[in-house]
Amino acid sequence: GTHSRHGKWMERNAMDFEIREARPSDGDAMLLLMPRLAEFDVPDRRDPEHLWRDDAKLLQCWIDGDEECLVHVAVSREQQVLGFTLTRIRPEPLSQEPSAHLEAIAVDRAAEGKGVAKALLAATEESASEHGAESMTLHVISTNERARQIYEHAGYFCELVRYIKDLK
Repeated sequence: GTHSRHGKWMERNAMDFEIREARPSDGDAMLLLMPRLAEFDVPDRRDPEHLWRDDAKLLQCWIDGDEECLVHVAVSREQQVLGFTLTRIRPEPLSQEPSAHLEAIAVDRAAEGKGVAKALLAATEESASEHGAESMTLHVISTNERARQIYEHAGYFCELVRYIKDLK
C-alpha cells in the first residue's frame, strides 16, 4: 500500500486500513469492541462477559493514564477504529525473562477476514520487541478456533494447558 503520515496503509481484500499507536481518544471505540472477545463458541460453564470484563477495566485504566500498556489500533482512512491490541510488558512467568503479554485483540465484525488481526499482531510484536520483550504470551479459550488459527499461523505454539473442575 501507500504510506500515510502515521504508518503504513495496508490494502487487503478491498479494505484500506492503517495500524498506529492508539490514543486515549480512541478509547470509547475500543471499549465497544470488547464484547467481540466472547463472540465464539464460549463453553457453557462460562459467562461471556467474564472473558472481556477485566480487559475492559485494564483498557479504561490505560485511557485514564493509570496503566502503562502498548495499545495499537487499526483504523480506516476516516479514522474509524476497526480493531485494537492491548499488551503489557511483563516478565515471562516461567523464565522471568523480559516478555510481553497480549491481554486483548479485537476486530470489528465488518473488518473480519481482511488481515486486520494479523497486522495488529505484527505491530504489537514489533512494539513489544522495541520495549525489550524477548517473547510474547497470550491466553485463548480452547474452543476459540478462529483465534487459535490466527495465532498458530503467526508462529505461536501451545505451551501450557489449563484444566478446570467445578467443585460445587
